[in-house]
Amino acid sequence: MTSWKTYLCALALATCATACDRSNESAAVVRLVTHSSPGGGSDVFLREMAPHLSRIMGRTFVVDNLQGGSGARAIAALVGAEPDGRMFYATTPTFVYTSLLSRPAARYTDLDPLVNLFFDPEVLYTASDSGFESLSDVIDHARSGGGAWGAANPASLERQVMEQLKLKAGVAAAVITFEGGGAMLINVLNHTLDMGVGELQELRSQLDAGTLRLLAVVGDDRLPQYPDVQTVKEQGIDLAVRKFRGLAGPRGLPADVIAAWETAIPILLDDPEYRKIYIANGLQPGFMPHAEYVEFMDTFGRDTEAFLRDTGVIE
Repeated sequence: MTSWKTYLCALALATCATACDRSNESAAVVRLVTHSSPGGGSDVFLREMAPHLSRIMGRTFVVDNLQGGSGARAIAALVGAEPDGRMFYATTPTFVYTSLLSRPAARYTDLDPLVNLFFDPEVLYTASDSGFESLSDVIDHARSGGGAWGAANPASLERQVMEQLKLKAGVAAAVITFEGGGAMLINVLNHTLDMGVGELQELRSQLDAGTLRLLAVVGDDRLPQYPDVQTVKEQGIDLAVRKFRGLAGPRGLPADVIAAWETAIPILLDDPEYRKIYIANGLQPGFMPHAEYVEFMDTFGRDTEAFLRDTGVIE
């Protein structure tokens, strides 16, 4: 006899397929846009998710890397697109920081938050042969007058992590930014940078190969995959952040498009095959339906702007 769980899953899949078909018959190919360079966190997130979304939603998903302006170019492309379900942007704190720090013509408030999928813990890391065995070693080196730390994108949560770490540790390390996590990773591996900040999914292959060493988790809790790696707080510095990963579209997304994604994402997150992938990457499921995500983004934007003003970053 078919179990209730199996029956409900089948019913949800049927609902998702019906909603997808009803939303837009022409949206067979959907572009997932990111400001990230190939190999960066958002790029990896989208490319690993795309085939599973295709299976669940009955669409072909392609990833489009629109680099430039720490997200400004990608946001502008979305603002100029039709809200027909054929183009979405991978949202992270970067697109809010970009809007507040550089004041581009198209801002995060010009997009329509769709759904959130994950929270993504940030980690500090160094090359395994760098000579730095701990976060304290890196900070001590900076305190002695050296230090070069990396962050992906000038306007990003990662950049703010490094700037706040400098402030709280009382050091003057140089923070060097890149247009994506892949380029920054190369500079950590070749010892141009003492350490970088990023997510497990963009570091996984290098961690598996033993070329990187994790120094700390910039969050409230340790990672289940690396239980011996302490948080920054555990190492005596009061700093923790939480990075979100979701999707946004052009303003005016139709109700059927929103409904299709609200149905599909819980199925995606429960899919055993995909679950193995995102757990290995350290991603923490954090599904928010459309209305909740809109409210979350509004609050995050206001809080971030207040923080930047209070710290004198913007006027």
